[in-house]
Amino acid sequence: MIEKIGRTVWHIISSIIIGCFNLILRPFGKKLEKEQERSLLQFFKFAFVGVSNTIVSYLLNIITLLILGKLGVLQDYDIYIANTVAFFLSVLWSFFWNNRYVFKADENAEKRVWWKTLIRTYLAYAFTGLVLSNVVSHICVKILGINKFIAPIINLVISVPINFILNKFWAYRQKDKIITEEV
Repeated sequence: MIEKIGRTVWHIISSIIIGCFNLILRPFGKKLEKEQERSLLQFFKFAFVGVSNTIVSYLLNIITLLILGKLGVLQDYDIYIANTVAFFLSVLWSFFWNNRYVFKADENAEKRVWWKTLIRTYLAYAFTGLVLSNVVSHICVKILGINKFIAPIINLVISVPINFILNKFWAYRQKDKIITEEV
């Protein structure tokens, strides 16, 4: 029942998205082709997962900062610990939803091995989620004096487009099946 409602809502949203893009393209005598529609909708699904992932990551970051602050421990390293906790748990969240709804396995391609995809997902996010976020947090908080509760938002704004590209073309990529003809 809930999945049927979800599919209906997504159908309405996707129709609106495609309609808006075709309306924008109409003055140029263009219209989205089916493959372009599919890619556009995939990006919007990724964006929806990304919004939820952003919220989850931010909340995990804040909760970790608050817990460490309440305990009065590791105050010089709290932003790095919070980024790391948020990274590991939010990537798992993202993997679940992206694997299920965004980058669905192609049945005509080689079978996707879930744990290999999970590892690639963690590696894809590692650059932006750990390295980049800690560098940006350090620059924001320690150099520019930006509030440590705002720095995670800046991190996420930078990382989302990079993560889509890495996930689409590397982490969830499937190779075509090799078809052998028997003689």
